[in-house]
Amino acid sequence: DGSLRPRPEPNTSVILRTAALRLRGGIGTSIRYNPPPAVTPPLFMKTYSAKPGEITREWYLVDAEGKTLGRLATQIADTLRGKRKPQFTPHVDTGDFVVVVNAEKIQVTGNKLEQKKYYRHSGYPGGLKERTLSEQLDRRPTEVLRIAVKGMLPKNSLARRQITKLKIYAGPEHPHAPQNPKPLELDS
Repeated sequence: DGSLRPRPEPNTSVILRTAALRLRGGIGTSIRYNPPPAVTPPLFMKTYSAKPGEITREWYLVDAEGKTLGRLATQIADTLRGKRKPQFTPHVDTGDFVVVVNAEKIQVTGNKLEQKKYYRHSGYPGGLKERTLSEQLDRRPTEVLRIAVKGMLPKNSLARRQITKLKIYAGPEHPHAPQNPKPLELDS
């Protein structure tokens, strides 16, 4: 018939019983041992995430003469990844360029010159080749440091882009003078 029916009156006895239960600690109440803070802090902090267009890349120069191979490689890998910057974001390439000179004069400890082996395979059966570290330093000294740094980067496509920012030269000359590389401060 389209007319609105009047709302029934609320049952006051049910309302009074639930209010009494709440006062006695029955329904929906709990004891708070710590009072709530006067000012509620924000529930989350915003984490900075670097965007590819916001990144400024620096150029650093490292003289490898007399430096220990592994200790130098860890610091170069951190610089290539961008871990020395406050804007570091794991999934974005925030790293800098690193130019290494005098790679042929790098040092190692112990008997690694004779005991450390570098392996490569031609792809044919029986095509496994091996060289010691001293042979590799004589033939391709830049690859010794490149392989050490590459092993310290993640194994993914981002690391394959980051390793391209590493420029290694066996002697003291390099063609990157126009980029004006700054010396990289290495931890001793």
